[in-house]
Amino acid sequence: MTGALLPPANDPGRPDGQGGAHRGEDRRHMIRRRALTLLIIVLLIGVPAGYLVISANQSRASGKDKEAKYSATGLTEGWPSKLQRRIYQVPVPHPAWWVASYETNNWKTSRLYVEFETSDAGLTAFLTSMGMSKKDLRKDSLPIGERDRDVTGWTFDGPGTWSGLVHEQKDPAPTHDVVVNHDKPGYPRVYVVARTVP
Repeated sequence: MTGALLPPANDPGRPDGQGGAHRGEDRRHMIRRRALTLLIIVLLIGVPAGYLVISANQSRASGKDKEAKYSATGLTEGWPSKLQRRIYQVPVPHPAWWVASYETNNWKTSRLYVEFETSDAGLTAFLTSMGMSKKDLRKDSLPIGERDRDVTGWTFDGPGTWSGLVHEQKDPAPTHDVVVNHDKPGYPRVYVVARTVP
């Protein structure tokens, strides 16, 4: 019995399409392959480079923001950070309004300046958290000195009843100078300078 014989393997006329030398790819396929290769190269190089540029710009902007913040003098609107409140033991009470703060650091002493308005209950809570009470406030006492007033721009010559106290603690725990203005009944305004020796 004789079967049909396939042409030799190198015969370009083989019906299974396997024979003959490899035909060159057509132009369209070559262009598509090169375009895909170029796209992959661009993505492998361009995307990381783009991220580096964006990251550098963000870092530069962040540095400028920090520089502006720390080169400023006087108070900045906003609550001190949780870390600052913990280190300087200044628990700003809830509720509190018109909160502002400023921190200074040097090799000798670090200071946190905080100003806020609160309720009578908030003032009680604030003083209690320092182990003090309203009885410790001395009428017309202004323990925050001229140096600290110059830094913050505070002036304690406005209307109202003024009182203050000094909460001294052993280093490295902070010492607090506190001044309270009772101009608005039920809504005392509190000024605090917390200083600690690193």
